[in-house]
Amino acid sequence: MRRIEKKIFRLNDDIAGLRQAERAANEELAMHRHLNDDAQRDAVVSEHPMDRADARETAGDVARFEAHLYQLRSERARLEAKRDKLLARLD
Repeated sequence: MRRIEKKIFRLNDDIAGLRQAERAANEELAMHRHLNDDAQRDAVVSEHPMDRADARETAGDVARFEAHLYQLRSERARLEAKRDKLLARLD
């Protein structure tokens, strides 16, 4: 097996791992969005300061997971572009 082929296989493994991480992060993001919706609703109808603090915290969690998911997708796209260039060189 040529060196370029080994690189392609390694990239494919890395891409598959990133896809799995994306699925997991997406599922966790959905949960955090649900919690955030509840917290935001509670903060609006309640006068308790803890509800507003919870709403800020859950909004931050959502933002962090959205950023994490964006980073995973960007890294996967970068690796896919690299793999595509290597595949073009095989021909």
